[in-house]
Amino acid sequence: MFAFLLWCILFVVCWPLALLALVAYPIVWLLLLPFRIVGIAINGVLEVICLAVTLPFRLLTAPFRI
Repeated sequence: MFAFLLWCILFVVCWPLALLALVAYPIVWLLLLPFRIVGIAINGVLEVICLAVTLPFRLLTAPFRI
């Protein structure tokens, strides 16, 4: 809702820039989508590595609680 309010203020102040932002936002979102997907994949790989490294320590601290 806040972003819409800011866009309305921008539309009142400078309507060509507001219309350009309205058209350019989906294009920029599509261009940045592959980087977001790569970031999610890297986060998953790092999480698996972290869990693999810390698993022996977790098993030693609580052997009956897995």
